[in-house]
Amino acid sequence: MSGDTGSSGSNLCSVDFEIYGHVQGVCFRMYTEREGLTLGLVGWVKNTNRGTVMGQVQGPRQQVNEMKVWLSKEGSPSSRITRAVFKNERDISKLELSGFSTRF
Repeated sequence: MSGDTGSSGSNLCSVDFEIYGHVQGVCFRMYTEREGLTLGLVGWVKNTNRGTVMGQVQGPRQQVNEMKVWLSKEGSPSSRITRAVFKNERDISKLELSGFSTRF
């Protein structure tokens, strides 16, 4: 009997994201990292020189989908999200990252 809570093989996925709007200077990265950890995901997040926030999340598909909703609709309290783009969504057999970090 496995104590694994959904991190087995075919249930895992990875997705890249880029978030547009007023998302820099409003603690968006910190809240993204916190939300990812709360959902049990791994990944990274960073500001771009285009004024967007981009990153990648990996984990069980259901939690990744919850994170996509959070990135699209909620974000940090002071952010104003105008568009969220998700690409390169793919199934993965194991997590390729560890932890959730802010990149610079």
